Amino acid sequence: MSEYFDAVADLPLSIESTDRTRHDRDTSSGFVRTTTTFHLAGAGAVGRGEDVTYDTEDHDALAEATFDLAGGYTVASLSAHLDDVDLFPTKEPEREPSRHYRRWAVESAALDLALRQNDLSLAEAVGRDPAPVRFVASMRLGEPPTTDRLDAVLDTYPGTEFKLDPTPEWDADLIDAVAATDAVRILDLKGLYEGTQVDADPDPTLYENLLSAFPDAIIEDPGLTPETRPLFDGEERRVSWDYPITGSASVADLPFEPSWLNVKPSRFGTVESLFETIEWAEERGVALYGGGQFELGVGREQIQLLASLFYPDGPNDVAPGGYNDPEVPADLPTSPLSAPTNGVGLAWD
Repeated sequence: MSEYFDAVADLPLSIESTDRTRHDRDTSSGFVRTTTTFHLAGAGAVGRGEDVTYDTEDHDALAEATFDLAGGYTVASLSAHLDDVDLFPTKEPEREPSRHYRRWAVESAALDLALRQNDLSLAEAVGRDPAPVRFVASMRLGEPPTTDRLDAVLDTYPGTEFKLDPTPEWDADLIDAVAATDAVRILDLKGLYEGTQVDADPDPTLYENLLSAFPDAIIEDPGLTPETRPLFDGEERRVSWDYPITGSASVADLPFEPSWLNVKPSRFGTVESLFETIEWAEERGVALYGGGQFELGVGREQIQLLASLFYPDGPNDVAPGGYNDPEVPADLPTSPLSAPTNGVGLAWD
């Protein structure tokens, strides 16, 4: 158990009722994002957490589900109770990682509720001061890929930093044009995804061109094959991992000691696993940055808050949701986000 989890594990909470709210929104990546917010209520307070499961079918099925979570708990005992609760009672999830996503929705709602019922902020509970949050805007460049979206954001918000998802269609001219912006901080190769719309087979030529054109960029989730692994000899310090990181134990399966990790709380499933991994990284000097999953509700504020407390200076993929809108809105906050007061709960106040 980690020091951070110890700080919240014994907080009491009382759940009297549960509710859910569904969200749907078009995105700049060309798909409709659906999420569901869990509401846990008790003692005049409400805790919220967002289920970022990607498959709309799973949210459709959730509408028919019921969960009896009423009772008195601590944060730790509620988590133990959830070990025996089927959070997909009406159908199996379309993909296995969604079990962690929904578990995180309930656990983050419970933590939010416990903090509110005990009149605490997360900052107070873990003894950390919120700090301004540096963020990057995450996007794909379309099909066929162009710099149009990148240019539109930079025209509206000069100085924006980016996390981009290269694809095999990125030719030399496009790579040169993107590199010329000097705005790319992370290249997410998505070389480890399987069975998703964003799978990208490892491409030695693309990888070599990207490593050369973006010498200072973090390279996230490369697919390492006999053809691509030699390209990273001497470049290991630039490699970050996201998809395989579900807890501190998962780091042992990486091909080499990490220098960077992308922390997406929903991938961890439990509050304990998230805090253990953050503490593990801090003890070893592994740099962290927060990751987003097109949250539409309270989940975005929560990942911003976690970044503010634990890794505020990283290239955090926690930009305000408007950066994912199909058309670039006016009047969005720019990086860094001002530090929150975090008055109470697991919220950005």
